[in-house]
Amino acid sequence: MDTNKLDDPALYLNRELSQLAFNCRVLAQTLDETQPLLERLRYLFICSSNLDEFFEIRVAGLKQEVAFGNRQVTHDGLHLEEVLQRINEGAHAFSQEQYRILNEVLLPALKQEHIHLIDRAHWTEQQAAWIKQYFRNEVLPILTPIALDLAHPFPRLVNKSLNFVVSLDGKDAFGRDSGLAIIHAPRVLDRIIRLPAELCETGDHFIFLASVIDAHADDLFPGMNITGCYQFRLTRNSELFVAENSMDDLVHTLKGKLFARRFGEVVRLEVVDYCPERICNFLLRKCNIGSEFLYRTQGPVNLQWLASILNHVHRDDLHYPAWTSSFDSGLMIPGSIFNKLKNEDVLIHHPYQSFKTVEEFIQQAAHDRRVIAIKITLYRTETDSTVIDALVNAARAGIEVTAVIELRARFDEEENIALANRLQEAGALVVYGVVGYKTHAKMTLVVRREHGELARYVHLATGNYHHQTAKQYVDLSLFTRDPEITTDIHYVFQQLTGMGRATKLKKILHAPFSLHKTLLSLIEQETEQALAGKPAKIIIKVNGLTEPSIIKALYQASQAGVKIDLIVRGICCLRPGVPGISEHIRVRSVIGRFLEHSRVYYFYNNGKEKVYLASADLMERNLFYRVEVAFPIEDKKLIARIKKEVLELLLGNNRESWLLQPDGTYQRHAINAKTISVQQTLISQLSES
Repeated sequence: MDTNKLDDPALYLNRELSQLAFNCRVLAQTLDETQPLLERLRYLFICSSNLDEFFEIRVAGLKQEVAFGNRQVTHDGLHLEEVLQRINEGAHAFSQEQYRILNEVLLPALKQEHIHLIDRAHWTEQQAAWIKQYFRNEVLPILTPIALDLAHPFPRLVNKSLNFVVSLDGKDAFGRDSGLAIIHAPRVLDRIIRLPAELCETGDHFIFLASVIDAHADDLFPGMNITGCYQFRLTRNSELFVAENSMDDLVHTLKGKLFARRFGEVVRLEVVDYCPERICNFLLRKCNIGSEFLYRTQGPVNLQWLASILNHVHRDDLHYPAWTSSFDSGLMIPGSIFNKLKNEDVLIHHPYQSFKTVEEFIQQAAHDRRVIAIKITLYRTETDSTVIDALVNAARAGIEVTAVIELRARFDEEENIALANRLQEAGALVVYGVVGYKTHAKMTLVVRREHGELARYVHLATGNYHHQTAKQYVDLSLFTRDPEITTDIHYVFQQLTGMGRATKLKKILHAPFSLHKTLLSLIEQETEQALAGKPAKIIIKVNGLTEPSIIKALYQASQAGVKIDLIVRGICCLRPGVPGISEHIRVRSVIGRFLEHSRVYYFYNNGKEKVYLASADLMERNLFYRVEVAFPIEDKKLIARIKKEVLELLLGNNRESWLLQPDGTYQRHAINAKTISVQQTLISQLSES
């Protein structure tokens, strides 16, 4: 086996371009006429949000590296300048396709369902009069027009805010003739406005705030001649860089950085497509970016504004059918969860089975007089939630509550600071993990006195303690009293809150220490089994696969004849189906009603199957720069459930699947009469409806 050949850059797909490809798969959902119309519209908002974050973080980071003169070559052999060029080519095409779908597919389909987005050219006389009054009463008092002159330089505009550049003729009362002005639309103004029913025919009728401001811009500049009003939006670098070796207080430092995030360097300029070139060039100069980062839109500069329609249009027939996740009502009895765990482990498959079980576990612990301590990691959650209320009550009741809160959970930093303050005020011990390593593990440890001795119980999960995302993300939860697992988790918490050398754990795989090394060892074991002529199989389900040594090990396993199935929802840098290299590897991405978020590692292990659930994707950040845990599933019944409900269904005839091709493109799984929807199947099998 020639391992040197496995370093060939041609065997690795580019991380950033793979992320764009994922967004294209999401966008394809908007064209699926078997999906309810308003859900197809929701996918458009998701794409817009994904693309925003992609520019705020990934593109921003690449631009900085190029500016610093970094000549690094990525694993796929591209220089960073080449990556940026290809990103812009792909992102421009993607943006154009978004607006084509909006204008040519979704808006006409909405109109057929009597949901109308009325552009300015089609306002009736009565509607125009109402809109004028609305502007003067609700909009005009809040706007602050800024003429551009020596006393009014180009303003610092907030990241992703709605703005207008206005071209003017004439002189004002002070004799000024600047020619240009800026209008910023504050976030308190609704971006989509419903017209009164008495002014419209049957159905729901909406207008854009942008059209309202455009139509009445002359009210902001009395006596001046408005020659043009063009909406635009700036996307800024939103990555928080914290020089951890020079800070004294992480919370204080982050508070300062959070405000600065709103005004980072511009990485993208979006303008309406009819904005004159001279004004576009003016904006590019003010933003200090090249024309390749200019994106002309054939509609609103932020498609996420349309999301409010989902709250205003009450049409059950245009949404997914309602259903109710299942819950074992017997677990509502105080102490019942602990009694159940004395006899067996419990596995919960979210969202088909309710997150209420997780909430009930923590609530029962908070109200149990025998519970002495509760320890929990919080990456993303809500400040006001059942879980946090339970922790607050526990702390106030005298239970030793320890919360490891990750302040640097991207875009949730401010909420996590508020969360930390609330828990501290209740008397909980709050720590922020380990500097330099994000705490991404999802785990709760409960210590309970039983019959004069201390017993430990844990909840471990692939997803966060977040009630809302638990309804939308597919995740797995394990509750166990296993003495070795609970002892391992105790040591992980001890490591997070205190200091000391890494403790060798018995069952838990722990990043950044043992997880990567053990995964390589498990892959190598399957390779050796195949070389010995024995059955060998690997199935891995993750959100991203980018780590080169893992990819190389999988290539080696494939060369040895190991059958490998990878279910990678998002970024995948491995190239499957290459003759002599990866012909035994299949990669599929599953895009459906719910976000496939669970991580599962399966190894055949010569018939003694090993199954781990994890908080970690197979990416460098997860394996080396985060605190993660992978936990074993040892109960044969639970292993059978995971194989049946997760792996076998996803690898079967699945209508939500996209198959990665050797050239890096994705093809949708062929749909026929026998094709099943995995997520709909699980709703039918596991939920109450």
